[in-house]
Amino acid sequence: MKTTLILPSTLAFLQDLAQNNNKDWFQAHKPAYQQAHDNMAAFAREFLRLMQDHDGIVTERPGAALYRIYNDLRFHKNKPIFNTRFAGGFNRIKPALRGGYYFHIEPGNSYVSCGFFNPNADDLKRIREDIAVNLEDWQAILALKGIQETFGRMQGDQLKTAPSGYPKDHPAVELLRYKQFIFRHRFTDVEVCAPGFVERTNASFVAIRPFFDYMSEMLTTDLNGISLI
Repeated sequence: MKTTLILPSTLAFLQDLAQNNNKDWFQAHKPAYQQAHDNMAAFAREFLRLMQDHDGIVTERPGAALYRIYNDLRFHKNKPIFNTRFAGGFNRIKPALRGGYYFHIEPGNSYVSCGFFNPNADDLKRIREDIAVNLEDWQAILALKGIQETFGRMQGDQLKTAPSGYPKDHPAVELLRYKQFIFRHRFTDVEVCAPGFVERTNASFVAIRPFFDYMSEMLTTDLNGISLI
Protein backbone atom coordinates (compact mmCIF):
# COMPACT_ATOMS: atom_id res chain seq x y z
CA MET A 1 0.00 0.00 0.00
CA LYS A 2 1.32 3.43 -0.94
CA THR A 3 1.83 5.61 2.11
CA THR A 4 1.25 9.33 2.53
CA LEU A 5 4.34 11.51 2.19
CA ILE A 6 4.63 14.88 3.88
CA LEU A 7 5.47 17.14 0.95
CA PRO A 8 8.37 19.61 0.97
CA SER A 9 5.81 22.22 -0.08
CA THR A 10 4.01 21.69 3.25
CA LEU A 11 7.16 22.61 5.17
CA ALA A 12 7.79 25.48 2.79
CA PHE A 13 4.32 26.89 3.48
CA LEU A 14 4.93 26.76 7.23
CA GLN A 15 8.28 28.47 6.81
CA ASP A 16 6.69 31.25 4.75
CA LEU A 17 3.86 31.58 7.29
CA ALA A 18 6.38 32.05 10.11
CA GLN A 19 7.75 35.06 8.22
CA ASN A 20 4.33 36.46 7.28
CA ASN A 21 2.05 35.72 10.22
CA ASN A 22 -0.85 38.00 9.33
CA LYS A 23 -4.36 37.70 7.90
CA ASP A 24 -3.66 39.47 4.61
CA TRP A 25 -0.77 37.19 3.69
CA PHE A 26 -2.65 34.09 4.79
CA GLN A 27 -5.72 35.02 2.75
CA ALA A 28 -3.59 35.67 -0.33
CA HIS A 29 -1.96 32.26 0.06
CA LYS A 30 -5.10 30.30 0.98
CA PRO A 31 -4.62 27.76 -1.88
CA ALA A 32 -1.13 26.93 -0.59
CA TYR A 33 -2.53 26.53 2.92
CA GLN A 34 -5.31 24.26 1.69
CA GLN A 35 -2.85 22.06 -0.15
CA ALA A 36 -0.61 21.82 2.93
CA HIS A 37 -3.59 21.16 5.20
CA ASP A 38 -4.93 18.42 2.91
CA ASN A 39 -1.50 16.81 2.84
CA MET A 40 -1.30 16.78 6.66
CA ALA A 41 -4.91 15.59 7.01
CA ALA A 42 -4.08 12.61 4.79
CA PHE A 43 -1.00 11.95 6.92
CA ALA A 44 -3.09 12.11 10.11
CA ARG A 45 -5.66 9.67 8.68
CA GLU A 46 -2.99 7.15 7.80
CA PHE A 47 -1.24 7.64 11.12
CA LEU A 48 -4.54 6.99 12.92
CA ARG A 49 -5.13 3.82 10.89
CA LEU A 50 -1.70 2.49 11.85
CA MET A 51 -2.25 3.39 15.51
CA GLN A 52 -5.61 1.64 15.62
CA ASP A 53 -3.93 -1.58 14.50
CA HIS A 54 -2.12 -1.85 17.81
CA ASP A 55 -3.86 0.46 20.33
CA GLY A 56 -7.29 1.60 21.41
CA ILE A 57 -7.65 5.20 20.22
CA VAL A 58 -10.52 7.61 20.87
CA THR A 59 -11.54 9.56 17.78
CA GLU A 60 -14.79 11.08 16.59
CA ARG A 61 -13.51 11.17 13.02
CA PRO A 62 -10.08 10.81 11.39
CA GLY A 63 -9.76 14.54 10.69
CA ALA A 64 -10.23 15.35 14.37
CA ALA A 65 -6.65 14.26 15.05
CA LEU A 66 -5.30 17.36 13.29
CA TYR A 67 -5.34 20.60 15.28
CA ARG A 68 -6.44 23.97 13.93
CA ILE A 69 -3.85 26.31 12.42
CA TYR A 70 -5.52 29.30 14.11
CA ASN A 71 -4.29 30.32 17.54
CA ASP A 72 -6.87 30.86 20.30
CA LEU A 73 -6.53 34.58 21.00
CA ARG A 74 -9.33 34.90 23.57
CA PHE A 75 -6.96 34.92 26.54
CA HIS A 76 -3.64 35.62 24.80
CA LYS A 77 -4.23 38.48 22.42
CA ASN A 78 -0.50 39.04 21.88
CA LYS A 79 -0.02 35.62 20.33
CA PRO A 80 0.55 35.33 16.59
CA ILE A 81 -2.69 34.79 14.68
CA PHE A 82 -1.59 31.49 13.19
CA ASN A 83 0.33 28.51 14.48
CA THR A 84 3.42 27.85 12.40
CA ARG A 85 3.15 24.09 12.73
CA PHE A 86 0.80 21.30 11.85
CA ALA A 87 0.11 19.14 14.87
CA GLY A 88 -2.30 16.57 16.16
CA GLY A 89 -2.87 13.97 18.82
CA PHE A 90 -4.46 10.67 19.74
CA ASN A 91 -6.02 9.80 23.10
CA ARG A 92 -6.33 6.25 24.37
CA ILE A 93 -9.70 4.88 25.47
CA LYS A 94 -10.28 5.64 29.14
CA PRO A 95 -10.65 4.53 31.85
CA ALA A 96 -8.80 1.31 31.05
CA LEU A 97 -6.14 2.78 28.75
CA ARG A 98 -4.11 5.79 29.85
CA GLY A 99 -1.70 8.17 28.18
CA GLY A 100 -1.73 10.28 25.03
CA TYR A 101 0.18 10.80 21.80
CA TYR A 102 1.16 13.99 19.95
CA PHE A 103 2.85 14.79 16.63
CA HIS A 104 4.31 18.16 15.65
CA ILE A 105 5.48 19.11 12.16
CA GLU A 106 7.40 22.38 11.86
CA PRO A 107 10.49 23.29 9.83
CA GLY A 108 13.51 22.61 12.02
CA ASN A 109 11.36 21.53 14.96
CA SER A 110 9.45 18.34 14.12
CA TYR A 111 8.91 15.66 16.74
CA VAL A 112 6.56 13.12 18.24
CA SER A 113 5.86 12.97 21.94
CA CYS A 114 3.77 10.80 24.20
CA GLY A 115 3.07 10.10 27.84
CA PHE A 116 1.21 11.96 30.56
CA PHE A 117 1.28 15.66 29.79
CA ASN A 118 -1.01 17.00 32.53
CA PRO A 119 -2.00 14.25 34.96
CA ASN A 120 -4.78 15.27 37.32
CA ALA A 121 -4.13 15.45 41.06
CA ASP A 122 -5.49 11.97 41.81
CA ASP A 123 -3.47 10.34 39.04
CA LEU A 124 -0.30 12.18 40.05
CA LYS A 125 -0.79 11.08 43.66
CA ARG A 126 -1.24 7.45 42.58
CA ILE A 127 1.79 7.61 40.28
CA ARG A 128 3.99 8.90 43.08
CA GLU A 129 2.69 6.25 45.46
CA ASP A 130 3.74 3.63 42.94
CA ILE A 131 7.14 5.18 42.31
CA ALA A 132 7.82 5.21 46.05
CA VAL A 133 7.22 1.48 46.48
CA ASN A 134 8.11 0.13 43.03
CA LEU A 135 11.22 2.08 42.09
CA GLU A 136 12.95 -0.96 40.60
CA ASP A 137 10.02 -1.62 38.26
CA TRP A 138 10.13 1.99 37.06
CA GLN A 139 13.87 1.85 36.53
CA ALA A 140 13.55 -1.41 34.56
CA ILE A 141 10.83 -0.04 32.26
CA LEU A 142 12.61 3.25 31.62
CA ALA A 143 15.79 1.32 30.79
CA LEU A 144 14.10 -0.89 28.17
CA LYS A 145 16.07 -0.94 24.93
CA GLY A 146 13.13 0.15 22.77
CA ILE A 147 12.37 3.15 24.96
CA GLN A 148 15.99 4.17 25.37
CA GLU A 149 16.84 3.91 21.67
CA THR A 150 13.67 5.73 20.59
CA PHE A 151 13.23 8.40 23.25
CA GLY A 152 16.18 8.40 25.61
CA ARG A 153 15.53 9.95 29.01
CA MET A 154 11.99 10.69 30.22
CA GLN A 155 11.19 14.41 30.18
CA GLY A 156 8.64 16.71 31.82
CA ASP A 157 8.27 19.48 34.38
CA GLN A 158 9.70 18.68 37.80
CA LEU A 159 9.54 20.04 41.33
CA LYS A 160 12.74 21.56 42.69
CA THR A 161 12.61 19.25 45.68
CA ALA A 162 10.70 16.21 46.92
CA PRO A 163 6.89 16.50 46.82
CA SER A 164 4.96 17.00 50.03
CA GLY A 165 4.88 13.86 52.14
CA TYR A 166 8.19 12.46 50.89
CA PRO A 167 11.63 13.03 52.45
CA LYS A 168 14.26 14.82 50.39
CA ASP A 169 16.55 11.79 50.67
CA HIS A 170 13.94 9.29 49.45
CA PRO A 171 15.64 6.69 47.17
CA ALA A 172 13.15 7.52 44.40
CA VAL A 173 13.29 11.30 44.81
CA GLU A 174 14.51 11.93 41.24
CA LEU A 175 11.38 10.29 39.82
CA LEU A 176 9.08 11.57 42.55
CA ARG A 177 9.88 15.14 41.51
CA TYR A 178 8.26 14.68 38.08
CA LYS A 179 4.93 16.42 37.44
CA GLN A 180 4.79 15.26 33.82
CA PHE A 181 5.94 11.99 32.29
CA ILE A 182 6.80 12.73 28.66
CA PHE A 183 8.86 11.05 25.96
CA ARG A 184 9.98 12.87 22.80
CA HIS A 185 11.72 11.92 19.59
CA ARG A 186 12.85 14.58 17.09
CA PHE A 187 13.07 14.33 13.32
CA THR A 188 14.97 16.39 10.76
CA ASP A 189 13.17 18.03 7.84
CA VAL A 190 14.74 15.45 5.52
CA GLU A 191 13.35 12.61 7.66
CA VAL A 192 9.90 14.23 7.77
CA CYS A 193 9.63 14.30 3.97
CA ALA A 194 11.22 10.88 3.41
CA PRO A 195 9.27 7.77 2.39
CA GLY A 196 8.24 5.69 5.39
CA PHE A 197 7.98 8.61 7.81
CA VAL A 198 4.45 7.70 8.92
CA GLU A 199 5.66 4.16 9.68
CA ARG A 200 8.59 5.54 11.67
CA THR A 201 6.34 7.78 13.74
CA ASN A 202 4.02 4.87 14.40
CA ALA A 203 6.97 2.66 15.40
CA SER A 204 8.00 5.31 17.92
CA PHE A 205 4.63 4.98 19.61
CA VAL A 206 4.79 1.18 19.52
CA ALA A 207 8.05 1.43 21.46
CA ILE A 208 6.38 3.23 24.38
CA ARG A 209 3.70 0.59 24.93
CA PRO A 210 5.45 -1.21 27.85
CA PHE A 211 5.38 2.07 29.79
CA PHE A 212 1.77 2.79 28.84
CA ASP A 213 0.71 -0.75 29.74
CA TYR A 214 2.34 -0.44 33.15
CA MET A 215 0.77 2.96 33.78
CA SER A 216 -2.68 1.83 32.66
CA GLU A 217 -2.65 -1.13 35.03
CA MET A 218 -1.29 0.95 37.91
CA LEU A 219 -3.76 3.83 37.46
CA THR A 220 -6.74 1.49 37.38
CA THR A 221 -5.83 -0.35 40.61
CA ASP A 222 -5.15 0.66 44.18
CA LEU A 223 -2.00 -0.06 46.17
CA ASN A 224 -3.34 -3.55 46.92
CA GLY A 225 -3.89 -4.34 43.26
CA ILE A 226 -7.68 -4.11 43.48
CA SER A 227 -9.36 -2.81 40.34
CA LEU A 228 -10.83 0.69 40.47
CA ILE A 229 -12.88 0.33 37.28
